[in-house]
Amino acid sequence: MSGKFQKYRFEDLEVWQIGMKIVHECYLLTKKFPKNEVFALSDQLQRASTSICLNIAEGSGQPTTKGFSVYIQRSKSSALECVACIKIALQENFISNSDVEKISPLFQEIYFKLIALNKSLK
Repeated sequence: MSGKFQKYRFEDLEVWQIGMKIVHECYLLTKKFPKNEVFALSDQLQRASTSICLNIAEGSGQPTTKGFSVYIQRSKSSALECVACIKIALQENFISNSDVEKISPLFQEIYFKLIALNKSLK
């Protein structure tokens, strides 16, 4: 085994690539959270952000476009969950307005691109 993964179809999807950026940014953000949030909001934001990518990947393996569409909707829901987590983190002063301004465009972009992808599957 060479330690190298085969390239899969989902990796070419722009929404997956944006999702990977979101995961990275969310993990950076959660490092700013207080230690007592490690198993609370921090964990929730990390899980929700990874869910965006994982659902796109899992959905791409579905045998029908209808099946893929279900996973795209789940990814969109996870993106909205991340937005809510970030708003809570801002409210509780775990992160700053500049943190939110940096990551917000990624959520707007992925949200609308997931909607467009879902429409193209129908």
